[in-house]
Amino acid sequence: MTKAVGDTVSFRPTNINPPVTSIIWKHRNISGTVFKAIEWDDDGFNIPNQRFKGITTLDEKTGQITITKLTVEHSGVYTIDINSKEQEQRFKLEVLVPVPKPEIQIDSSDTNPDVVYLRCGYSETIIWKNSAGETLKGLKDHLPGEFIKVENKRNPDNYYTCTLKNTVSEKTSDPVYERDLFKGETAIYFNIIY
Repeated sequence: MTKAVGDTVSFRPTNINPPVTSIIWKHRNISGTVFKAIEWDDDGFNIPNQRFKGITTLDEKTGQITITKLTVEHSGVYTIDINSKEQEQRFKLEVLVPVPKPEIQIDSSDTNPDVVYLRCGYSETIIWKNSAGETLKGLKDHLPGEFIKVENKRNPDNYYTCTLKNTVSEKTSDPVYERDLFKGETAIYFNIIY
């Protein structure tokens, strides 16, 4: 299961046979360390690990654990012990940070004033689009992310966007218009109008 930072997740065993006298949910983090997330027995509830305090609840009748306000540190594998016996079920959780809103960087060409390069830097999926709604193929170089080559089409309303995407989120940049990419052309556009 994949969730975003700040989300809520619940795991529940498929069957729980009464009488139940104790339940312990354990979390094995990415480095392999095992922590008790929450436990319940005759003495009531106990949350021994600080990472789960104030955000973790347990339904002792169904065995369901609920964790709110997830952080990346909650990623890992969750197991449940019922009456001191570990159950076979495993619950894998990956918590991801939502992607940031991308900002397009503009690099002009040293050799051609009618060409600019637009860059979107990120390690996840990058989707380039133009004002016609077409998806453009980004190119990679030594920097993280992708770039596209834009040629001056002499249409000030043409624009380009960059969208970042991961499993839990998607955000799109503000559009970058051709009129802002090729400043020298602006005067020509206005001269035609007047």
